[in-house]
Amino acid sequence: MSERTEPPVPTRLQEWEQRTEAPLFVAAMLFLVGYAVRVLAPHDDGTVRDLALALVCATWLVFAVDYGTRLHLSGLGGRFVHVHWLDTVVLLLPLLRPLRMVQVYSAVQNRRERPRLSLYARVITYAGLTAVLLGLSAALAVYHQEHDAPGASIRTFGDSVWWACATLTTVGYGDAVPVTFGGRVVAVGLMACGLALLGAVTGSFSSWLVQVFRREDEERPPGDA
Repeated sequence: MSERTEPPVPTRLQEWEQRTEAPLFVAAMLFLVGYAVRVLAPHDDGTVRDLALALVCATWLVFAVDYGTRLHLSGLGGRFVHVHWLDTVVLLLPLLRPLRMVQVYSAVQNRRERPRLSLYARVITYAGLTAVLLGLSAALAVYHQEHDAPGASIRTFGDSVWWACATLTTVGYGDAVPVTFGGRVVAVGLMACGLALLGAVTGSFSSWLVQVFRREDEERPPGDA
């Protein structure tokens, strides 16, 4: 029984992804800023909230154009949605865009040759940045759902940030918990993402240490204790 392999990535698609990596990162930051302003701005400040909404819609349109372009360049047709399911999820829920870090970690794990140490360092850095962005996104989303809910323990954005930190690190003090359906959905997603990110960081760090010790053993003179 042959092992199922993912179809090769066309050269044009690789070039597109390399060229758009930095602009899409900037767009993701603008989306997050727009969403934060939309959530945190006073309700009576309609102009600021409308501008924030326009920024959110404009950046989401950038993500949609990128998704459509990659779908076309991949040559997979409708199978692109299944093969690149994470990109599809991120398009529908742009606040989850930091989850694309999973693709970086998967690329490291799938390398057949000996990985470079700098690659592990990059993965750890990306995972740390992803954790911060994902935690901030979750804090905004939960605050949006919870601050006006009856019986809510998350009333301020500070409460939401505290909850996100406790949840992302799997500590879970229990002093601030979501009570709405939407807030609990965000909480479940953040729990799963927190475990995945911690696994990526600890796994990459462990692999990096193994490579360091192996290199020291290879460079050590024979008979040297």
